[in-house]
Amino acid sequence: MKLFLVLVLLAFFNGYGVSKSFSARPDVVSIGSVLSFDSIIGKVAKVAIEAAVEDVNTNSDVLRGTKLKLTLHDSNFTELLETTRVIRFMETETVAIIGPQFSITAHVVSYFANELHVPLLSFSSTDPTLSPPQFPFLVRTSPNDLFQMAAIADIINYYEWREVIAIYVDDDYGRNGIAALSDQLAARSCLISYKVPLKFGANLDEIRDALVRMALKETRVLVVHAYPDSGLDIFATAKYLGMMDVGYAWLATNWLSTLLDTYASVSSEATKNIQGVITLRMHIAESKLKKDFVSRWSNLTRREEIHASIGLNTYGLYAYDTVWLLAHAIDNFFEQGGNISFSSDPKLKELLGGAQNLNALSIFKGGNLLLDSILKVDMTGVTGLFRFTSDRNLIPSAFEVINVIGSGSRVVGYWNFSGLSVLPPNTLYTKRLDHSSSNKKLYPIIWPGQTTKKPRGWVFQHYGRHLKIGVPNRVSFMDFASYVPGTDMFSGYCIDIFTAAINLLEYALPHKLIPYGDGHNNPSGTELIRLITSGVFDAAVGDIAITTNRTRMADFTQPFVESGLVVVAPIKESHSSSWAFLQPFTCTMWVVMGVFFLFVGVVVWILEHRINGDFRGPPREQFITILWFSFSNLFVSRRGNIVGSLGRFVFILLLFVVLIIRSSYTASLTSILTVQQLSSPIKGIGSLLNSKDPIGYQQGSFARDYLVEELGIQESRLVPLKLPEDYVKALKDGPKNGGVVAVVDERAYAEVFLSTHCEFSIVGKDFTKYGWGFVSLKYLSFFPLIINCCILMFCMCFNQAFQRGSQLAVDMSTAILKLSENGELQRIHDKWLLKSACSLEGAKLNEDRPSVRSFLGLFLICGSACLFALLIYFVKMIREINWGGIALEVLAKMRRLIP
Repeated sequence: MKLFLVLVLLAFFNGYGVSKSFSARPDVVSIGSVLSFDSIIGKVAKVAIEAAVEDVNTNSDVLRGTKLKLTLHDSNFTELLETTRVIRFMETETVAIIGPQFSITAHVVSYFANELHVPLLSFSSTDPTLSPPQFPFLVRTSPNDLFQMAAIADIINYYEWREVIAIYVDDDYGRNGIAALSDQLAARSCLISYKVPLKFGANLDEIRDALVRMALKETRVLVVHAYPDSGLDIFATAKYLGMMDVGYAWLATNWLSTLLDTYASVSSEATKNIQGVITLRMHIAESKLKKDFVSRWSNLTRREEIHASIGLNTYGLYAYDTVWLLAHAIDNFFEQGGNISFSSDPKLKELLGGAQNLNALSIFKGGNLLLDSILKVDMTGVTGLFRFTSDRNLIPSAFEVINVIGSGSRVVGYWNFSGLSVLPPNTLYTKRLDHSSSNKKLYPIIWPGQTTKKPRGWVFQHYGRHLKIGVPNRVSFMDFASYVPGTDMFSGYCIDIFTAAINLLEYALPHKLIPYGDGHNNPSGTELIRLITSGVFDAAVGDIAITTNRTRMADFTQPFVESGLVVVAPIKESHSSSWAFLQPFTCTMWVVMGVFFLFVGVVVWILEHRINGDFRGPPREQFITILWFSFSNLFVSRRGNIVGSLGRFVFILLLFVVLIIRSSYTASLTSILTVQQLSSPIKGIGSLLNSKDPIGYQQGSFARDYLVEELGIQESRLVPLKLPEDYVKALKDGPKNGGVVAVVDERAYAEVFLSTHCEFSIVGKDFTKYGWGFVSLKYLSFFPLIINCCILMFCMCFNQAFQRGSQLAVDMSTAILKLSENGELQRIHDKWLLKSACSLEGAKLNEDRPSVRSFLGLFLICGSACLFALLIYFVKMIREINWGGIALEVLAKMRRLIP
């Protein structure tokens, strides 16, 4: 489309094909500028540019005799006219153009600039997609919208909002700016949940219709990226619709601060419409140059005979510096031998087959050199340091965060590359960056509705209806969730937590609990989830297991109970045997201990053999000495029979090892002989995997699918059990009498079951980890975060789950944390689940005994020390050998052998 526009525009241009050239440093250099004189930016920029040209021409140190000749054209707020005006400059000897003012025009005329090598210096085309690789001759002389959007994203992230609505003008400026905002938000785990594009010049009816659709959304954080005139209409319509009240957060890009700076006396009605809005302003540090120019501003506007009083906005300052930038670049251009000369472009003739005379559009031969000079300028202007980075962005890029209050506004913070801070950016540049939270903050803000309380950022939309929440109608373990037949009453652990959590919410959550199930069998959690996704229920509350497939439907909240799959098996009292003294250690441990002590004995014998008489004698006696030394120290600490330093070093470590082993043995043996021992032939899930006996599981539990699909247990071995009484009978009967060898269930159920059945116990460790919480439906677009059900998920703890991206999950997580902090969560737990009737104090399940793993580190340390001592010993022996005498003896023997 843009290429077509270029071709159409070319067809209108006629000229004369003559080559034009001037001397290396002419008296006059022509530059041009196209502005919309009636726009907020244009009317200020016009005054600033004319003042800059006058200042440059009166300063003989800049161009040294050469004067700038400025030609200004009015685009009258029309992109097509602005485009034609810019291209008309390229018919003349204009070496550079200040503009275009609008981003949409910059996209078109930049193709001409690329072809004709005429630099464009735009201080107001902030579209981030105007990239240097595609448009090398377009130089942006103010920060582009990429930095502004990064600042807005940081503000949104600072206030912990996760979703925003974007309202923007539907052109290149608006679309590409919002696209940049979307990227910046995504980098901070935030997103734009809804976009409201408005056509350029949209009327109030069109704006109202768009805002009404937006009001039906849950998100209450809104970003407005528009032009000043349409921006004020958006806020006026929002005020009329009641969207500037408490609960809303409005952020506007720098168009609003530009409007406020330009018109000091905005109408009282317009001021009322923007109360509490946050906007940005390009930060320009105070300096003498800036103060001097600001003090001249009223005289400059009076000289221009501007009837309405206008203030100096940041775009005016950048427009002023743009002229000085160009002047320095032209001076450097001449210093490098640049020559202003033009030639016709034969490609333009070929483009339309020579049907049109396009010789008037000529190539600036020195364009590349002038562009290079522009990018190398390093100066200080009214906006501060003016220098380009390698990617052709101005440094530094910083913004002020402004809060509109009363008849004015106040700065509540700043943004630069290090983030948000209450310190001015120029202060941070002079010191080491401090990334602490104390600097990454803003001053308090007055939000819409004249409140200082931060808006939550979203609302729960129920549209006058109650949520239909399904509750499993269980027949076992009623302490978790139960339904009273014939009534609307429900009770249980999960129900109480759900009720306590929603009572802490700052908004109403209208709901109705509905039983699910026939009352004779435990209902399937999977079927309940399917009913939620199909719209039968809006949510569910209860002990519903969430497997991997179900997690694709929901997000989860802060966990509130730890759980996992466990094995429950019968246990019996184990009496001490006549060999109880061997039970404190495993067989492997006894063997390793024997080998280790024998190794240490050999090491000590090697170290002491040459210097200690106790370690000498016939081989048989020396072997007995090694055995005696190795094992006697287990019972009696020997002293005085080690004389070497290395031997004593090893002996001290041996005594330390003996001390630890003695203590562990004594403690374990005492426990075996004095504490009641419980034992079970089942040691955990490993025992079940290695056997072929039947295994019980709770009817309706996800344990069945887990055992079959994850652990590969044959389905024929699994026996569904409905009631706790069924557990008891199946476990007592055992596999030989039609029962089961063990029951696999969730820890929460197992603990409730074992509280009144002391003849069973949990054996082994949890072999899954997951949690309970609330899960929400996914299909209902206007219920983003609906509480659903107490669920089990493969994570560390019980938690609550919601639709993906749900904001309600955050509020419910906060509510659960409050319940935990104030002790309410523990009280609910004790009320329903703390009912133990068993007295197992003083009894222990005889499963674990000290093994080699428990002492591995100790053995490694001592063994390494022994090897180290041997190394030192052999080094000393080698050094003590008389190598010279040995050599002489060898030589003597060799002489005898030689005839």
